[in-house]
Amino acid sequence: MKRPLVGILMGSDSDWPVMEQAAKTLKGFGVPCEPRVLSAHRSPELVRRYASAAAARGLKVLIAGAGGSAHLAGVLAAHTTLPVIGVPIQTKSLKGLDSLLSTVQMPKGVPVATVAIDNATNAAVLAVQCLALSNSRLRRALAVYKRRLVASTRKADQSLNRSRLPGPTRPRAGAGKAQGSRQVPRARVR
Repeated sequence: MKRPLVGILMGSDSDWPVMEQAAKTLKGFGVPCEPRVLSAHRSPELVRRYASAAAARGLKVLIAGAGGSAHLAGVLAAHTTLPVIGVPIQTKSLKGLDSLLSTVQMPKGVPVATVAIDNATNAAVLAVQCLALSNSRLRRALAVYKRRLVASTRKADQSLNRSRLPGPTRPRAGAGKAQGSRQVPRARVR
């Protein structure tokens, strides 16, 4: 097994269903990772040791998911020079807003790149983008990934237009005019 390049950390094993998205996405890019459960509150010394040794162990990026008072990403960022990507985990009481604010509101000099609530996939893609800065294979893989996103969007657009709309829509007579005789400007399509 190859040495991991990305650490995937979560505050609780209950966060794994969300954070597994990151592991699967990284696997799809051929990027080895290591998932760990470490809590900023229940095991702060373990978090500090992990972050402090991460670069020396060959890790390049850390992804941290936590819910509630989600301080895991910030504590990691305080103890490493590696990029840290935070994944706020949805909570029952505040639907993840608490996690989002705890993750994104970092003081100057201690950045945490933060993705959307429960969006570990984007955290993994961002990690791959960081790694691709010095890895041409990953740059090519990202280009393929982006082309697939475009193709998927085109397919969805074509499907919607075939199944839901009766045909091309034409403006009604008098469309584009407001009350009275003033003309309402139309947006240009480029």
